[in-house]
Amino acid sequence: MTAFRAAFKAYRMHQVLIMPRFARLTIALGLATAVFPVDAEYYFNPRFLSNDLAESVDLSAFTKGREAPPGTYRVDIYLNDEFMTSRDITFIADDNNAELIPCLSTDLLVSLGIKKSALLDNKEHSAEKHVPDNSACTPLQDRLADASTEFDVGQQHLSLSVPQIYVGRMARGYVSPDLWEEGINAGLLNYSFNGNSINNRSNHNAGKSNYAYLNLQSGINIGSWRLRDNSTWSYYSGSSNSSDSNKWQHINTSAERDIIPLRSRLTVGDSYTDGDIFDSVNFRGLKINSTEAMLPDSQHGFAPVIHGIARGTAQVSVKQNGYDVYQTTVPPGPFTIDDINSAANGGDLQVTIKEADGSIQTLYVPYSSVPVLQRAGYTRYALAMGEYRSGNNLQSSPKFIQGSLMHGLEGNWTPYGGMQIAEDYQAFNLGIGKDLGLFGAFSFDITQANTTLADGTRHSGQSVKSVYSKSFYQTGTNIQVAGYRYSTQGFYNLSDSAYSRMSGYTVKPPTGDSNEQTQFIDYFNLFYSKRGQEQISISQQLGNYGTTFFSASRQSYWNTSRSDQQISFGLNVPFGDITTSLNYSYSNNIWQNDRDHLLAFTLNVPFSHWMRTDSQSAFRNSNASYSMSNDLKGGMTNLSGVYGTLLPDNNLNYSVQVGNTHGGNTSSGTSGYSSLNYRGAYGNTNVGYSRNGDSSQIYYGMSGGIIAHADGITFGQPLGDTMVLVKAPG
Repeated sequence: MTAFRAAFKAYRMHQVLIMPRFARLTIALGLATAVFPVDAEYYFNPRFLSNDLAESVDLSAFTKGREAPPGTYRVDIYLNDEFMTSRDITFIADDNNAELIPCLSTDLLVSLGIKKSALLDNKEHSAEKHVPDNSACTPLQDRLADASTEFDVGQQHLSLSVPQIYVGRMARGYVSPDLWEEGINAGLLNYSFNGNSINNRSNHNAGKSNYAYLNLQSGINIGSWRLRDNSTWSYYSGSSNSSDSNKWQHINTSAERDIIPLRSRLTVGDSYTDGDIFDSVNFRGLKINSTEAMLPDSQHGFAPVIHGIARGTAQVSVKQNGYDVYQTTVPPGPFTIDDINSAANGGDLQVTIKEADGSIQTLYVPYSSVPVLQRAGYTRYALAMGEYRSGNNLQSSPKFIQGSLMHGLEGNWTPYGGMQIAEDYQAFNLGIGKDLGLFGAFSFDITQANTTLADGTRHSGQSVKSVYSKSFYQTGTNIQVAGYRYSTQGFYNLSDSAYSRMSGYTVKPPTGDSNEQTQFIDYFNLFYSKRGQEQISISQQLGNYGTTFFSASRQSYWNTSRSDQQISFGLNVPFGDITTSLNYSYSNNIWQNDRDHLLAFTLNVPFSHWMRTDSQSAFRNSNASYSMSNDLKGGMTNLSGVYGTLLPDNNLNYSVQVGNTHGGNTSSGTSGYSSLNYRGAYGNTNVGYSRNGDSSQIYYGMSGGIIAHADGITFGQPLGDTMVLVKAPG
């Protein structure tokens, strides 16, 4: 370019020096009055771009408006303004060398949602344009009437405009299975290790003890198969009056793969049955079930179908609980919206239809849901067969088969049913679910069961279950679940039939630390079969005054007036950036005489409450806290301290607390706690120290994830179900 500037400057000066002033003026006037053809093209001399003035570069395509040369580009493909996918697309120049034509195969167009029949039906239109069959590099408008493409080189966006009549109806977020990938072959490992060292100086139980625990969740991905295993290791060494232990324990192993045509998943090995109809149980065998993971997000869970009419091309928006959850543009006439994302607890939908002339019409669609409800047209199923597994050595491993089926119908109805069949147990279920609109949602089912128990007696009974749910958006009230189950005296479930005796419990010996005593857990008594079960959960928004919730459940039994009971209540009230909470819990178990109460109060004040908004203090993310708990039996614990995050990325958490305990069944005295938790790129680590009366403890731990792949080994945070491994050479 330096040579170009020098040559051009010398040439220009030479011309000016030898050209008389009058001649220059004459030429200028002549150019000003010259008549040019209307289709004249701009021309740029390409020799200006080269040091060699004899070289020539063909820039004719750019002078005709084309912004890039033909070739293959990685582009984001949009269909009617909706992002579909990113693909490598080959572009060629058109006959006039003015535009780029994308090469779009029939398979690709179909995968984007364009009807294959539309491409075939347009053969007559294509014949008029002299287009060969399945010509990938033919302009889209020559294959589909009124279609067009536009390539934004700067944004690398390829926009396809196709009349709606040629596009199949697809849910928001739909991705064709042709574009799915199995992922890379890799080895996976999640690890979680923690341990502690306790020093007890009390007169009756002095000594030191150490405890360590390791949980390994490993896996291998090979093609479409996923192999998973979960194993643990535990170690204990303690005082002289307790036994040491060092053992590995295998929890479960399974292999699974997706069955894409059925939108289902096959699992072989250790797994759990679905708990939608029958109680979920652990088993070893084979399971195949439909999975929402293969559906677009907008098709997960239950949501009502919205019907409306637009006078012209209109914008339709949907709000739920005050938030915008959906927006689309619809053509004139009736429209249907069936791809709204499901909300966990429902909430009435406010639908706004804004016409092109600015007029607005609003309608309300009541929306509540219960777990069994399915979208119209969707079938959910599960089939499992194998042998029952239990960690309780008082239960056997009977072989069984279980199946369940649910299907969503128009009108927000969902019929469902299922069966469980084993040698000593048979159960059959039939039910119906319905969204009642303004009146909420409910489900009702009945189960018939025939059971042979451990003592050889045969029993037959029925269980009736009803569930109700309703949200009141106007008042901020949400009745999440109100359920009731009534069972006759002869009704039992599959787990009951697996017991090898009619009553019993599991003994958990003490580890020898502190005041720990022998525990008796997993009580059961088949002479007292379950009778009635009631549960309710309510939450209430209090506007600027916070939130409150209440939940309660009760389980009664035949042949006794005693019952299991659980109650919990909470109130959260903010005062600006200061938060307070009051909580109460109560529990009572039929097999234990003791009733547990707990009343707790917490107060949190952020350090930023006393700082300027632009403060850069290292403690701007710290908080002062106070908590009090009372067991309503004279025992009380008070704790106060500070906690927060440090470092630029807030990945170091710290906490320091001091307090005291007195009264009740617990030992009185002062206590102190301190901990650090670091969240790094290669995993997490934590360490802490606590002191309570005559006992002190040091605890520590680490966790993370490891991926072994073709390019090496990568350490990171604990792995989830779906991971992204980025390879960035250079």
